[in-house]
Amino acid sequence: MNRRERTSEVEAALGRVVAGLPEAEVREGQLQMALAVSDVLAGDGAKHLAVAAGTGTGKSLGYLVPAILSGKKVVVATATLALQDQLATKDLPHIARTIGCPVSWAMLKGRSNYLCRQRLAESEALEAQERLDLAGATRLPLPRALPRRPEVTAPAETVGDQVRRLTDWSRETRHGDRAALDFEPFPQAWASVSVSPDECPGAHRCPKGADCFAELARAKAAQAQIVVINHHLLGAHLRSGGAVLPEHDALVVDEAHDLEDILASCLGAEITPGRLRGLAATARAALTAAHVSATRPVDDVVDVAGRVERALAETPEARLPAGLGPALGEAAMLVSNRLGRLETELRRAGEASAARQQNEANQRCVRALLAVERCRTELDDCLAAEEDTVVWATGGERPKLKSAPLDVSERLGELVFEEMPVVLTSATMVPGLAGRLGAGRGEVVELDVGSPFDYRGHALLYCAVNVPDHRRAGAEEKLHDELEALIVAAGGRTLALFTSRRAMTAAAAALRDRLTWPVHVQGDLPKPALVKAFTDEEESCLFATMGYWQGVDVPGATLSLVVIDKIPFPRPDDPLMAARRESAGTEGFRTVDLPRAATMLAQGAGRLIRTATDRGVVAVLDPRLAIASYSGYLVAALPQMRRTRDRSEAEAFLQGIHAESATIRSAKSG
Repeated sequence: MNRRERTSEVEAALGRVVAGLPEAEVREGQLQMALAVSDVLAGDGAKHLAVAAGTGTGKSLGYLVPAILSGKKVVVATATLALQDQLATKDLPHIARTIGCPVSWAMLKGRSNYLCRQRLAESEALEAQERLDLAGATRLPLPRALPRRPEVTAPAETVGDQVRRLTDWSRETRHGDRAALDFEPFPQAWASVSVSPDECPGAHRCPKGADCFAELARAKAAQAQIVVINHHLLGAHLRSGGAVLPEHDALVVDEAHDLEDILASCLGAEITPGRLRGLAATARAALTAAHVSATRPVDDVVDVAGRVERALAETPEARLPAGLGPALGEAAMLVSNRLGRLETELRRAGEASAARQQNEANQRCVRALLAVERCRTELDDCLAAEEDTVVWATGGERPKLKSAPLDVSERLGELVFEEMPVVLTSATMVPGLAGRLGAGRGEVVELDVGSPFDYRGHALLYCAVNVPDHRRAGAEEKLHDELEALIVAAGGRTLALFTSRRAMTAAAAALRDRLTWPVHVQGDLPKPALVKAFTDEEESCLFATMGYWQGVDVPGATLSLVVIDKIPFPRPDDPLMAARRESAGTEGFRTVDLPRAATMLAQGAGRLIRTATDRGVVAVLDPRLAIASYSGYLVAALPQMRRTRDRSEAEAFLQGIHAESATIRSAKSG
């Protein structure tokens, strides 16, 4: 099929798919994106595509329709499980009904998202009290912040209660996917009926392997044309050397701006005292099931976990030298030795159980052994890390030893970009991202299809040039005054985004008594409940930190003001970022800090306009956005809004929106 024929086919198919939507309109940017994706998948032109598709473009249809028409087996990787579920349960079913050609798809998640039949069988075989003990059963009250009717006293639910509910669910579920549950299980409850990839021995070594939900999902994915995964599973695929995903012809990465950090996390390690104690508890339970009374190797791991905890607490949060330094290095080597002894004990117990045909005890020993081996391997990798790996410690209440590759491009380039066409897409795509991720020079077409929304008519970017440098005395009070004036003009309806929890807490403490509207603060409720409370109360405010800069969708009159307290540059003392800067030399700020700040700033600003009728102000309370030498780079990453440095102009715009909203409300009530 030549390009003209493909173009006609894509246009016609996209038209049929969009015609079935409430707002039946093929948008120019969406079609432009779909044709570019079609070219790349057909090998017509550049090998790879990086496309910025602004809010409202309909980018999921922009890549799914040409992917289906290509006839190739395509893996689509999203940033989160929520986006993954949306593609697999909403977008693809709609396409299948309307596109006019056969469509097959499957969703594939990490193994720990599926119920494990073998683990469940072992839980059912245990006596009730033992099951509760092993699961760490405690009576857990409902979260105190959730509203409850005073006349109703909800009974407390134990881990054991939930395990029984999960057991009942296992008899009716077809897929074993945690997302299908109608309740959120306690971590201990889900852990008692699932396994992590580190623990699973594989279908061929498991008595329940033939009926494994995870393996059934893999088998379905092997037969489907479109396989929907998330970035973490792509990371697991890379870590395994390419053994996790089924064979495929092309890769589409949605929300590609998150990929580098997620892959760095997946390809690194995280060792915590809690993980060591958890391994010890798992090993103890396995040895008990195998009727092994030797507990010394387990007790030794528990003992050394405390030593690691103290060493981590005393280690500055900075990149660690080879060998991890004297105190932490000595503790880490001791942990490695003791984990090795525990491996030996578990191996012996598993072999003895197998010889006695005690399958359940053998499986428990095998899983514990695999988890211990994985932890020991990660620890040894940290001890022997070379210059291409960054290792650091974090203190606080949950100290950790962490590692991450300095650069993910080599692994991603070798296993992905060199092997197949890749489409990267996001609403916020900084130039050069594909090259930073591993695409070869000259192999990428970069495309920005914009957004169909009228940003210049509906949105205003206000930069508060009169707020003093945040490091100066009295700057925080000035910032609070600025924030208050803007919120008053907006009549509440504000999402205030902060670069630190301390700044958020200080602003909430200063303004809650000065404002007449409810102020919801991150931490008051779980994130979904907090966003819902903010959405349901039209005249309210939500103060939050980095976890709310993306993935929050509040269309309509509830949100007319997004305030960003500072340009979100990475922390200067973040060990991984510091190592990347050092590696980049004099180009560190330009290649590390600026792209990251631009991406996050655009993500935060993107919370404002979510539909064609939304209107409002993005206020950045950091004068550097207007006066710094790099300000043009940051502004260019934002939607093309009108700009002002005059607060009175921003206030007047907000007051007009507020008055119009009040008029509409009055007309509806009348």
